[in-house]
Amino acid sequence: MSERFEFEEVQAFASGTLGQPGQRTFFLQTRGNGMVVTLKCEKQQVEGLAHYLDRLLEDLPDPDDVVHPSQLELADPILPSWILGSIGVAYDGDRDRVVLFFEEVVRDDDDGNVTPDSDDKGTLRVKLTRGQARSFCDLSSSVVSAGRPPCRFCGQPLDPRGHPCPRMN
Repeated sequence: MSERFEFEEVQAFASGTLGQPGQRTFFLQTRGNGMVVTLKCEKQQVEGLAHYLDRLLEDLPDPDDVVHPSQLELADPILPSWILGSIGVAYDGDRDRVVLFFEEVVRDDDDGNVTPDSDDKGTLRVKLTRGQARSFCDLSSSVVSAGRPPCRFCGQPLDPRGHPCPRMN
């Protein structure tokens, strides 16, 4: 059975990477109540979550709380509990919290096939203040854009060893 985590109060919620541009591994990390939970994820998941939260926050009042940048650094050691699969987002208006729900990708067999409805998935539920969500969005934008610059013709990342641009054939 995979681990299930719930954070009612969050000290920090951040995204970050290990490795060089073009070979980076992306992570989401939650800290609170003396626990640290790290999830391995894809760049597109970080980017998509930040974009969605950014749009959600546009409809809410500006946050009152400010997150210090030092709280947004990944805590060592960076040991993922599992690999991120699906993401859910909600807003709890009664508690004024952004609620995030993450599920593990469960690989079923040696071929790496994914089991969509497994009861053995790890889960993580995180309740963020608007300030924590805003800080996550700002941080994630810089984390995602710190990679390789896009080709001005095709938009794919430029590789320092050469770029076979499909639009420049």
